[in-house]
Amino acid sequence: MVQYADIIPPMEDAVDRQIITEISRDARATLAQLSDAVGLSSSAVQSRLRRLESRGVIAGYRPILDAEALGKPLSAFIEITPLDPGQPDNAPELLDPFAAIEACHSIAGSASYMLFVRVASPRALEQLVNDVRLAANVRTHTTVVLQTYYENRPISVDES
Repeated sequence: MVQYADIIPPMEDAVDRQIITEISRDARATLAQLSDAVGLSSSAVQSRLRRLESRGVIAGYRPILDAEALGKPLSAFIEITPLDPGQPDNAPELLDPFAAIEACHSIAGSASYMLFVRVASPRALEQLVNDVRLAANVRTHTTVVLQTYYENRPISVDES
């Protein structure tokens, strides 16, 4: 069965890649700024943005927030593994209500999932880990982040 994505490429050319690169650096860039950067009219840039959005290349626009300024200075990775290998594989659904869990990744290796969390304190992390264990019936292994050198980097859209 031929999929839509197999027929129409999500990005057509170097200009699309340049637009993606520019809005990855600054999602609030104006059409005029983007048009200057890529050498097209504002209406042509707007048309390309709409097409990239409709094809799912641009899934949304969001701010990059400072976790420390928001009272969540402690970050950690939590690996989770089911206590019973025969239990349903529904940990992502069971843990979805936990606002402190910023990301949940299915991973290869000894654990089943890797969670990325942000909390206010070591005590809050301990409580979250206990809540995760109870909610999903899992064993955990937690690694605390001491310092983050970079994150939220733009996805490379080089031609490959």
